[in-house]
Amino acid sequence: MIRRPSVRQALLTAALVGVANLPLLRSAWLHFGATEAELDAELPGDSLVPHANLVATRAVTIAAPPEEVWRWVVQIGADRGGFYSYDALENLVGCGITSADRIEERWQHLEAGDKVYLHPTVALEVAEVTPERALVLHGAGGDDVPMPESTWSFIVRRGNRGTTRLVIRERYAYRSGWDGLMIEPIGLISFVMTEKMMRGIRARAEKAHQQKD
Repeated sequence: MIRRPSVRQALLTAALVGVANLPLLRSAWLHFGATEAELDAELPGDSLVPHANLVATRAVTIAAPPEEVWRWVVQIGADRGGFYSYDALENLVGCGITSADRIEERWQHLEAGDKVYLHPTVALEVAEVTPERALVLHGAGGDDVPMPESTWSFIVRRGNRGTTRLVIRERYAYRSGWDGLMIEPIGLISFVMTEKMMRGIRARAEKAHQQKD
């Protein structure tokens, strides 16, 4: 007579399988969509946090030229064009975001030193902006900000046959072991939101490009 595994045994087995595969799952959500060359590449913003404890590099191909993709990237911000992600989830923590479905000229200009707000009370500083190529946001962290130093870089590169590669990289430098306990779970949340963000930018840019044709 074959005994069926109990619910407890099944849950324990599932947990053990999950733990065993955690490194693979972690790599998948940190490197989603990126090629080996993109993972290894030195990108704008890397030098701001040279000794990062956590690096996430994600990418997507967009069937539109870089100059059109850039127009969606440069207008990100809670008080600007939003983040093209799950607005409802972001607004649960009071972000007050409505992601734009059109290009707004008033949001097309950023300079080093400007602030890009993630939340009405939380902002990153523009560290570098090269039109149609790179936008780098920097969070310094510190005693008054309970977050490690970080960068959030958006790299727009020309791909094959009129396409664009959008590469998004996050870098975090821990000040203490506690930072790791905070940022590692955030890495998974970041994957969920960034994957949707990349799809949101792609859908908007491709639709606008098709309408131009």
